[in-house]
Amino acid sequence: MKRVILCPNPYRDKGLSAAKAAESILKSVGLSTVYCLPFRPEGGDGQFGVPLRPLQQELRGSDLVVAFGGDGTILHLARAASMRGVPVLGVNLGSLGFMSDLEAGELGLLKNLASGRFRREKRMMLDVTVQREGRTVYTGSALNDAVITKGAMARVVRLQVSAGEDRLGLFCGDGVVVATPTGSTGYSLSAGGPIVEPTARNFVISPICAHSVFTKSFVLSAAGTVTVSPAELNRKQVYLSVDGGKAFALRQGDQVRVSRSRYETELLRLTDKSIYDILRTKMTGGIGYEK
Repeated sequence: MKRVILCPNPYRDKGLSAAKAAESILKSVGLSTVYCLPFRPEGGDGQFGVPLRPLQQELRGSDLVVAFGGDGTILHLARAASMRGVPVLGVNLGSLGFMSDLEAGELGLLKNLASGRFRREKRMMLDVTVQREGRTVYTGSALNDAVITKGAMARVVRLQVSAGEDRLGLFCGDGVVVATPTGSTGYSLSAGGPIVEPTARNFVISPICAHSVFTKSFVLSAAGTVTVSPAELNRKQVYLSVDGGKAFALRQGDQVRVSRSRYETELLRLTDKSIYDILRTKMTGGIGYEK
């Protein structure tokens, strides 16, 4: 490690205080740093008192991105970082932070970057497209999930779900989540889906508020393509959201196609925390588990 991008979410890292503390630690062990923001905040860039550089430009010559915020900050950075092959280290300033390795009080561990005392963890990503009358009208990528769900009106939607040439069935309810193993602890888990080892290579398909006692989640190989199509819309509204991003309105006859991306997000780890440690600590408070 020689050059590190400090990428704080300005709404989580007030005054960039955590990022500035990290800068001091990294410089003390001989690493150079640069500040980039994951998105442009209200009020412009001049309010933070540090020089800010364009993220896409800085990714070309950097060895690591340190994301200060919650999982949403990492999701926001995942596509750009993965396309440049730059790993991401998360510092959790949010509530849960399943993907982040460090908490705010563990910044001292950043010194280990200079001596190479870290491990790399690759996470599968999704490519998501929408096909409409033979044309691609939407493309996106996801580290967590693609969610196809109803609009605000309280009507059941019917979604035809297939894996390759095999029809999984007609899912009736509020929608469907197609998640990666990383995303299995997100919306998919809230919808009743299973927890999957985050470094696995699977699709996790979970119905949202299914109107059938027989509709269950599926865990499938990531070798093929999952297709989700609205069975009937009429006056119903159905939307696609990729990693919690802006909703894309689907039309009758659209096909949402989800496949494994050739890109992967590489997360850097400075601690020995496992996903099970994180789940036990952050979702149960340790209740019911022996350490």
